[in-house]
Amino acid sequence: QVRLVESGGGSVQAGGSLRISCVVGDSLSAYDSTMAWFRQQPGKERERVAAQRPRNGATYYAASVKGRFTISLDIYRNTLYLEMNSLQADDTAKYFCAAGSSGVDWSDHLKYQYWGQGTQVTVSS
Repeated sequence: QVRLVESGGGSVQAGGSLRISCVVGDSLSAYDSTMAWFRQQPGKERERVAAQRPRNGATYYAASVKGRFTISLDIYRNTLYLEMNSLQADDTAKYFCAAGSSGVDWSDHLKYQYWGQGTQVTVSS
């Protein structure tokens, strides 16, 4: 069983920044996988925020976060990051790290095999 462990969430004022992390268990190479950050607000569907296929460099950002959020991978630490800047109240959600095979349909959260437990991000206006 592959473990994904998120950390770094918290509370921040609107306009502030946070970086959340996802440590990927040793049995999975994040570099050879499709890695993504999703978020979910109460009563809403899980939303893909950013995704990356590190081996070929493909990256996706939701329109709502493009230019503000950056997804990155530390290959040596096997750790995925999401740098979030200019945070807004609408960014308040629980953020989840997900991993899937390299060829997975990365837009469909159901296709990701492994998930972390989530980390809460709260932005106050």
